[in-house]
Amino acid sequence: MGKNLKILLIEDNLIEIMKMKRTISLLELNHSIIEAKNGEEGLQFLEDKSKLPDIILLDLNMPKISGIEFLSILKKDKNLCHIPTVILTTSDNQKDLEECYKIGVSGYILKPLKYDDYVKKIETVLAYWSSNELKKY
Repeated sequence: MGKNLKILLIEDNLIEIMKMKRTISLLELNHSIIEAKNGEEGLQFLEDKSKLPDIILLDLNMPKISGIEFLSILKKDKNLCHIPTVILTTSDNQKDLEECYKIGVSGYILKPLKYDDYVKKIETVLAYWSSNELKKY
């Protein structure tokens, strides 16, 4: 069994936020979720270096700052660039995928339409990252 993760979920869709919470509850995981409704809120949260998350789950298509813009800012910051960041998106745009990996994303997950498939993907991602050795602050 892996460690409990502090997850920063950057997602503007309330249904997707509820789906993530429901999935973590269903899987009986003790991870904590911090919500940011857009990239701007995510960056504000990350200003407090004493509360940095273990992993960031990031949507691509958001108002104010897109996921790709957020990722670019994150990876240029020497205090934040080590945080594993996984894209959770409905976009199967090859250009987005390539751009995210070029910037330094840790993973790129397409949100499946069926909830059971979503649960399996989230379970796999969180199991992987909770078993990794992550930098402590």
